[in-house]
Amino acid sequence: MSRYTGPKGRVNRRIGMLIYENGGASRAMERRGNQPPGMHTRAKRPSNYGKALTEKQKIKHYYGLGERQLRRYFEKAGKMKGNTGENLLIICESRLDNVIRRVGLTATRPQARQGVAHGHFRVNGVKVDRPSYMLRPGDVVTIRPQLNVLTLYRNIAAQGVEGQGIEWASLDSENLTINVTGAPGASDISLPVDGNVVVEFMSR
Repeated sequence: MSRYTGPKGRVNRRIGMLIYENGGASRAMERRGNQPPGMHTRAKRPSNYGKALTEKQKIKHYYGLGERQLRRYFEKAGKMKGNTGENLLIICESRLDNVIRRVGLTATRPQARQGVAHGHFRVNGVKVDRPSYMLRPGDVVTIRPQLNVLTLYRNIAAQGVEGQGIEWASLDSENLTINVTGAPGASDISLPVDGNVVVEFMSR
């Protein structure tokens, strides 16, 4: 996805949940709650199309996907066994940047994506600069052994960043290492979204 540079607080309010976790966006959400951005003379009930589009936007903003990338994941999910909506979200959960955020090594997903794109992370000893890299059971994610890079992530860890709960990968906070011990399932999906509605919308 081309990096979203617009007002993140507006996205959170429009979608109605904390998609972007940075301080400014969080405070805007706290001040204005779930009230959509802009001038409103009366509340409008969203159409079925509008609801489906919102669910799709949740996925794109939460995981940092562009339209073409989401379409590729959708096509891949359709070829897998099981529920296509769940498969789509499981693919997103397996992304390197998502796992880095979920174990608590960064405070936000954009921060994780930036770190990967700058070559801060290695998978099984090999530098990976694609945030979309899919992790598999047995993979080990480490940080580039460079003092300023290690210091950066130790400082983030010292700030007490909370992970989002993940059973199939764990963070060794002492060595700043992520061990992938399994694969995500339907119960591991961290985004509250109706994947089936998104699949129906994208199948039109």
